Amino acid sequence: MATRTHRWALLAGCLVLSAASALPAQVFVVGEKTATADITTSFTPTNLPLPTDKLTERGRRDLVRNLEAEQGFAHRAIPVGIITLKANGDLSPEPDKYRRMIYEKGQSAAPGDRVIITAMKIQGDSITLDLNGGPYAKHRFLSHIQINNNSVAQQPAERPTGARITLVFPNGVPEISAPEVKALLEPVIDFGVKSGEQAYAQTLPPKLRDAIAAHEVLVGMNRRMVLASLGAPERKVREQSGDASGGTYEEWIYGHVPQTVKFVRFKGDRVAMVEIAALGKPLEIRDKNELEDVEMPGNTREVAMGDRKPGVEGEDGAAPAPPPSLRLPGEAVEVNNAPGKVQFPDDKNKDKDKDKRLDRQPIPAAPGSPADTTNDLPQSTRPIPDASQPIPPSQPSQYPQQQTQTPRTRTNP
Repeated sequence: MATRTHRWALLAGCLVLSAASALPAQVFVVGEKTATADITTSFTPTNLPLPTDKLTERGRRDLVRNLEAEQGFAHRAIPVGIITLKANGDLSPEPDKYRRMIYEKGQSAAPGDRVIITAMKIQGDSITLDLNGGPYAKHRFLSHIQINNNSVAQQPAERPTGARITLVFPNGVPEISAPEVKALLEPVIDFGVKSGEQAYAQTLPPKLRDAIAAHEVLVGMNRRMVLASLGAPERKVREQSGDASGGTYEEWIYGHVPQTVKFVRFKGDRVAMVEIAALGKPLEIRDKNELEDVEMPGNTREVAMGDRKPGVEGEDGAAPAPPPSLRLPGEAVEVNNAPGKVQFPDDKNKDKDKDKRLDRQPIPAAPGSPADTTNDLPQSTRPIPDASQPIPPSQPSQYPQQQTQTPRTRTNP
């Protein structure tokens, strides 16, 4: 009976399991549509008039100098890979392929993230910009060489997370400037962020701020103000001045003929002279200070925590008190044998010491001692004592007395 009951229980359990397996299972899978649902692919082309002249070598150098290391913010999600943007045209790949690229390769920058141009290449009809290191790892030829099945150089372990944007021009790269390239990249990257020079110009007085905004140089500006106004110079010249001071000056040269050429001369850190040579106009020279009524920013230093503020002795934050000393207040400190100091003898003190030495009498040596020199006198100079004067017993006689011997007589027995 017990065996039959056990069989019925086992059969009922199998029926329950088969019924549960027949129910529809619910599985949550993160797919492409779910992962890329929040990515916006809306795009509005730019409408910027482009010049017709071909890009010159000087224009190419200006683009490289003004675009490399520039920073901006991403307007949209940028995938790890290569995207192509036509000048005043569409963005490729298409929205569906754009989302698939982000899903498969990952996202290089989210909307609002900071990006930096790390490399730049200009070809016949395109400008290639690498963002945040580019989408490919930097390979070395040594990584493909093996000795005894061991690589000479190991492959970098970091996975590249950058992107590459190719700006294509239908009729070749024209004579375009860096601000125009930034305007064409506006649908992808916003370069409207203030640079360091622009942020510095906002802290200056209105007269200096207006001059920097108009790209003018005033006599009295410093180097940083000139850089904020005109940028880096094309050439620098350093020469010896011909005046009586004989100092050196540095001249920054902007522009080239037939354009307007500006010569900015520095003496120290300030502009001393500005010369403007325009075609068909007389040479304009300004050498008087134009910032006398402007409060120039001084070289201030912020006192950090732990520094001592200058103040009156005894007040909070004043300089520490001097170390304790045995000298009286106001007593001068005499430094003897100071390094680098030559001490000469004083003539007056020298004469006084001489008089003192003359007044001194030598101490006589004890008789019979090694220092006694009376026995060393020659025989002619020794005093001969008188025979009538007895020799004191305490002093031994210097001349021994002659003893007379009485002759003995021998008698024979």
